[in-house]
Amino acid sequence: MQELLVYEYAVIRVVPRVEREEFINVGVIVFCKKTRFLETAVSLDLKKLKCLNPEADAEGIRDNLRAFCEIAAGERRSRSGIALLDAASRFRWLTATRSTLIQCSKVHPGMAETTNELAKQLLEKFVL
Repeated sequence: MQELLVYEYAVIRVVPRVEREEFINVGVIVFCKKTRFLETAVSLDLKKLKCLNPEADAEGIRDNLRAFCEIAAGERRSRSGIALLDAASRFRWLTATRSTLIQCSKVHPGMAETTNELAKQLLEKFVL
């Protein structure tokens, strides 16, 4: 039997009006220390977004989510120095508590046989 991998994940949220504290789940970020795995998966539902804030800047939100994913992936072209950190540091930085348009839930643990398709599975469970 294959040894189970311990992983951590957080749900990525868009908070179109921070003062109202309403949000929609738009993605997940998954980290496995043992395999140095860090991956995001996102899906922005414009209909839900417009229900919470009809004037929401969807393109700006997409840009912010793209930057979030680039940092998580450690892309060198990212304009953030955070993208140059190791996977664990990037995960901790991205999931830190903040009061901005893009937020994360608390970090939760999980166990899986493999990290293949894990981000996609969690996206389907918590977002789609």
